[in-house]
Amino acid sequence: MQVNTGLEPQKAGIAPREAAEFVERCRTVHGLEIGGLMCIPPAGEAAGPHFALLAKMAAEIGVENLSMGMSGDFETAIAFGATHVRVGGAIFGSRPPIAAATPEEPGEQPG
Repeated sequence: MQVNTGLEPQKAGIAPREAAEFVERCRTVHGLEIGGLMCIPPAGEAAGPHFALLAKMAAEIGVENLSMGMSGDFETAIAFGATHVRVGGAIFGSRPPIAAATPEEPGEQPG
């Protein structure tokens, strides 16, 4: 389950203050087991406090897996107990920027 530890409006995920109740509802009402938590800290902020928050939440909620850390901060994530890290950029290099889509004229067919 993704937790939006930075409360960033452009990112998906549940707010930290709602996570425990959400997991409990998944378990008791829907019969779902949440296997882990994941987060992506806000760009430009230290990752450690976000990883510490996620690790604390996981211990309190009772989930085992922590998916946190990417190529630039995976060592910090491991220090805070990450069980999964995303290091695609370190392996494959940076992604090229996505070209902005241009809006089509009304009624115009693509192609």
